[in-house]
Amino acid sequence: MTTLPTRSSLRQGLSVVRRGVRDEPRWFALAVVGSAVYGVMTSMTAWAIGHVTDTAIAPAIEARHVTAGQLWYIGGTIALVVLATVVGVVGRRIAGGVAMYNLGARYRRLVTRQYLRLPLSWHHRHPSGQLLSNANADVEATWNVFAPLPMAIGVLVMLVFGVVQMVVVDPVLAIIGLTVFPMLFAANVAFQRAMSPRVTRAQQLRADVSEVAHESFEAALIVKSLGREDFETERFRHVTNELRNANIEVGRTRGRFDPAIEAIPTLGTLAVLVVGTMRVRGGQLSAAEVVQIAYLFSITAFPVRALGWVLAELPRAVVGWNRVAAVLEAQGAMGYGERSLPTGAASRLAAEGVSYAHEVVTESGELARNPTIRGVTIDVAAGSTVALVGPTGSGKSTLTELMMRLVDPDTGEVRIDGVDLREVRRGGVSEVAALVAQQTFMFDDTVRGNITLGADHQDDRVWAALRVAQGDSFVARLPHGLDTRVGERGGTLSGGQRQRIALARAVIRDPQLLVLDDATSAVDPSVEQAILAGLREASSGTTVLVVAYRMATILLADEVVYVEAGRVVDHGRHDELMARCAGYERLVTAYAREAAEREAIAADEEPAEDEGVRL
Repeated sequence: MTTLPTRSSLRQGLSVVRRGVRDEPRWFALAVVGSAVYGVMTSMTAWAIGHVTDTAIAPAIEARHVTAGQLWYIGGTIALVVLATVVGVVGRRIAGGVAMYNLGARYRRLVTRQYLRLPLSWHHRHPSGQLLSNANADVEATWNVFAPLPMAIGVLVMLVFGVVQMVVVDPVLAIIGLTVFPMLFAANVAFQRAMSPRVTRAQQLRADVSEVAHESFEAALIVKSLGREDFETERFRHVTNELRNANIEVGRTRGRFDPAIEAIPTLGTLAVLVVGTMRVRGGQLSAAEVVQIAYLFSITAFPVRALGWVLAELPRAVVGWNRVAAVLEAQGAMGYGERSLPTGAASRLAAEGVSYAHEVVTESGELARNPTIRGVTIDVAAGSTVALVGPTGSGKSTLTELMMRLVDPDTGEVRIDGVDLREVRRGGVSEVAALVAQQTFMFDDTVRGNITLGADHQDDRVWAALRVAQGDSFVARLPHGLDTRVGERGGTLSGGQRQRIALARAVIRDPQLLVLDDATSAVDPSVEQAILAGLREASSGTTVLVVAYRMATILLADEVVYVEAGRVVDHGRHDELMARCAGYERLVTAYAREAAEREAIAADEEPAEDEGVRL
């Protein structure tokens, strides 16, 4: 169980409030003004009731007759006060809502921009479900306190105004009534101390539910293919039951305190009425003055409750802000220089003494480093095709990330045309280089949208890119051609179709450097050979670095770089490495044997599914 709130947690909550007020000063000020108008006019309602009781209602009762003028006077006086109260309520709610939603929008943008700024290594350490929760539920929890806050501040005017009125009308009844406030304040303090840990736990569990749900959705293919539906259902059931129990506990606590907090002002009002009746009988007060004080007392209990609502939201605001601030204050954002990369010709790619270690989170929550790349030096000549070959886990994919500056090396330099990528301006690398990764991502958009990604490319260029990627034939057979929607993550396409669209996505940008990380693994060897041949023919102005497994890919390369355990073991032409590098010869021979077996199996089966839409 979380500890009870301390002065430190209260200071943190007030700090969050100050930040929000600073970010939205105008709308917040308008909301407070509207709330103050509401508070003053609510107090004036007591005066109006007492006034019309004294000047119109009491005389009418004595005369046992009411005139039309008296009715208009009573109704008009009350209506004016109510109208002004309504104006205050509307102003408070609109301005307060705008302030709260503006803050939510502002910090969602800040969080997502920070996600884009932070390097890939930071994202590797944080589950996507947690990041989704940070940008959504945590931001919402941080600024929900601004729903009751303007009202709580504004109605303090009601409290002051009401107390002054009570003292002016009758100090004795005012003192009797005010003795209830310490009781009400103590009840609210006890309520907040009981609610704080429960609300905090509920907010944390909301984030946990989001993380588990997102992870299950992301792993839908694995869950279904391995028959883990029951396990995932149980995992989700467990965390949602915990959230349900936490919310029930919040409701139960509120249910215990709300009747007591509601009863205290009612008991105070009864005490005022009893003593007031005795003072009226003694001729010390009029009935109108007793009615006015009783009404004032009943409404002055409201500001104390409003402050209690704010205090109830502060623990959630602190939890939400701490999680949001952890993102906003995260270190490791990639720095950029001012240089631009040369354009108009194939790029030369070089890595010198590059080392890199992935950061991993241990079971104890501590960060540990896992060395992946160790002192790698590579020189890829402009316009050449270089195959990167190595066993699984040798660091090939990490090298492609370094070449595209998705991550920075711990030591050494990666250069394009002699320019250290750390010195290149933001967006400069992606203007001349394109990466087709192992895991192909498709947006829930049309084929055209997934290739152009919003850029202004004519359809003839889209078709030309598809022809290079050997994807024009299957796209032409789709129900609506380029306008066919591919579904979430390309769910209506096969793996090979997704890879061809991803290749076309890169080719259409005419990159000077094209990095392929096993980007044709889901297509048939004959199709792969046609794709690579098309790339070579169409990319005379492009340097190609390809992570290769199949012999067809390797034989198209001008040079082969063989890596093991994060180090470059040898490089040269394929036949040279076959003759002098035992590790390379064993690996490539094994790949060739496996490919031959697959081709033999495929020859006995139906045509590959990537020739049409996957059903």
